[in-house]
Amino acid sequence: MSVLARLAALVFFMLTAVAAQAQSIIRDAEIERGLQALAAPILRAAGLPNTTRIIVVDDGSLNAFVVDYSHIFIHSGLLMRLERPEEVQAIIAHEAAHIANGHFTRRATNVGTASTVARIGMLLGAAAGIASGDAGAGIGLATGAMSSAQRVLFAHTRAEEASADTAAIRYMISAGVDPSAMADVLEIFRGQEALSASRQDPYMLTHPLSRERLRSVRALITGNEGGESDNTTMYWFQRSIGKLTAFLRAPSWTLRRVGRNDNSEIARMRRAIAYMRQPDDERALAEVNALIQMRPEDPYYHELRGQILYEARRYGNAVAAYARAVELAPREPLIMAAYGRALLALESAASNSQALEVLSRARARDPFNPRLLRDLALAHARLGQNGLASAATAERYALIGRFEDARIHATRASGLLPQGSPGWLRAQDVLSVAETALNRR
Repeated sequence: MSVLARLAALVFFMLTAVAAQAQSIIRDAEIERGLQALAAPILRAAGLPNTTRIIVVDDGSLNAFVVDYSHIFIHSGLLMRLERPEEVQAIIAHEAAHIANGHFTRRATNVGTASTVARIGMLLGAAAGIASGDAGAGIGLATGAMSSAQRVLFAHTRAEEASADTAAIRYMISAGVDPSAMADVLEIFRGQEALSASRQDPYMLTHPLSRERLRSVRALITGNEGGESDNTTMYWFQRSIGKLTAFLRAPSWTLRRVGRNDNSEIARMRRAIAYMRQPDDERALAEVNALIQMRPEDPYYHELRGQILYEARRYGNAVAAYARAVELAPREPLIMAAYGRALLALESAASNSQALEVLSRARARDPFNPRLLRDLALAHARLGQNGLASAATAERYALIGRFEDARIHATRASGLLPQGSPGWLRAQDVLSVAETALNRR
């Protein structure tokens, strides 16, 4: 690891040092792929790189926010309230305008306490790849943090909101997206301004809404309304939000909504997830097998098949399904991590060795993933590489804020690994961060 890379890792750990009021980040390769497809034309119009990521916060309240130049956070509750892809794009456009206009920068420079900075860093760290995971739910969850102090940091002035609205509508028109969706999104929040702050959705606390603002938006879109979603945009909207709701709503809710006789692709995908969560493995497999017949080269359906089989403890079949998914999406670290986890479940010397190779490749692309680091430590331990197992464990504990445990394992790794080796250097970074965090208490 280069000096700059080590410095970046050290800064990252320092930023992710404090986890306060727990929230979760949803990590799912398919959902992220769909949201990036919706975001792409908006990001281009805003002049932002396509590496700007859309991150889903597992929170039923309505909110969206930015904390740096590279991530846009949207609550799952807000996403599940939206009815068409243009509404998702309107939210992305508005938050992209806050990034392009640098609205968060001035507040960030005024953050005075290390704990607030660390909490913000925890969100960014989660976005970078934290996925502690929930095997029952099936989508990765990442520990993050959100506090009242951050609400102040994220809060925008009315002038900033007006500026972001104007820019967002310009981006939407430039991208060929119906800008009337912006007014439709704001309509969701109408009437909340009369509520007390304790009863308002977080969006109202960070994005002040007024009758004047809504009138201004309607004036800006006059003459530009209309247009229909293209097939690709609608497809990824239905697929991403359909999967999100299938995992977050009760299985019975999903089955009632899609019915049992709808054989469309999205309906089958949602039923497969609902059946898996009941659990009803055979019905889930029947649905996902039909999906694979529809789209044999789709890595996400092979990944879903692997997940169903893994949770049914049919580990050999799960490995085969995940292997096919990795073959189809060789650069997707979340799928690689799941493949490595399935290999570990086989508990043979050969599978442990293969798991280590797969998990190491996943870690290279997604280095701040606690669940992956836990699996990587297990692979090292099974192969007798106790120093590297302790180093990976130390990193995992540092990421989730357990600094005393991080220091113990980093110290152990430092004594077991050759001085100057990559694992030893990572252990020194963790020691530095852990000691700094513990000294601040």
